[in-house]
Amino acid sequence: MKERLSKIRLLLLDVDGVMTDGRIIFDSNGIESKFFNVKDGHGIKMVQRAGIEVGIISGRGSVVVSNRAAELGISLVYQKSLDKLTPYREILGKTGFTDDQVAFVGDDVIDIPVLRRVGFAAAPADAVEDVFPHVHFTTRNRGGWGAVREVCDLLLRGQGKWDEITARYFS
Repeated sequence: MKERLSKIRLLLLDVDGVMTDGRIIFDSNGIESKFFNVKDGHGIKMVQRAGIEVGIISGRGSVVVSNRAAELGISLVYQKSLDKLTPYREILGKTGFTDDQVAFVGDDVIDIPVLRRVGFAAAPADAVEDVFPHVHFTTRNRGGWGAVREVCDLLLRGQGKWDEITARYFS
């Protein structure tokens, strides 16, 4: 596991069921809302400070996702990607990273093709059953409830960067 984690330079995330709990809320005016976990967001910022790039590949399209990505400084954002391997290959071409340098967190069958390719594959505790045989790590937390943070912390610790990145909080 430590060898896998040590190579990771890019963390890719699904949104619904990973960055959120999978609920999609529409108000009476048709305005969409999603719930994001602030701890997940802080984990993303910490891995970015550690030099790990972060990207999003989502099957749905949403302005809310674009706004959250902008807030977190995530520029690799691919939405309406029903075939997630297509944007995944594009990201590899853009960044020059190889499969073994990429981590991906997914929760549903649409994510399996990418989960099978990456160097480190993870799923939230409440992912669909078919996903689990294709991941290296399953979080204790559900999607939208700290699963992303768990993966971020695991990456930082696995790369020996935890103490450096969190030092300012403990001094």
